[in-house]
Amino acid sequence: MSVNKAILIGNIGRDIELRHTPSGLAVAKFSLATSENRKDKNGQRQEQTEWHNIVAFDKLAEFCGKYLGKGRSIYVEGSIRTRTYDDDKGNRRYFTEIIAQTIRFVGPKPQGTETGGGVSSSAGSSGGEAPEFPPESEDDIPF
Repeated sequence: MSVNKAILIGNIGRDIELRHTPSGLAVAKFSLATSENRKDKNGQRQEQTEWHNIVAFDKLAEFCGKYLGKGRSIYVEGSIRTRTYDDDKGNRRYFTEIIAQTIRFVGPKPQGTETGGGVSSSAGSSGGEAPEFPPESEDDIPF
């Protein structure tokens, strides 16, 4: 038995990048910042920020494109996926992302944003189920 689950609460770091594959599947990508406060060896508070790459598919991706924007605080639940690729110099590179299955608003909408929606909304495929991850071929993913 195994479990692959990530739960994050943070702030969206950039506007949602919403695209569609040639077959019409909606794909949304954005970054999410999570921060932790710790005391260093001198007792001074230090904030450490982690950046997470979030990907959503299908109806959840459409929800992201319509209602989410930079600065918005959200809850994300999903699975961790690591992809590999070779850069132009032939070096193997690793890219880790969270495949979102649930996204909910947390807190008030940031001032000056045009994105709307309820304070406690979530989206997913029909029946509240998580969207299915697309085929392993990445040729169909537009970025």
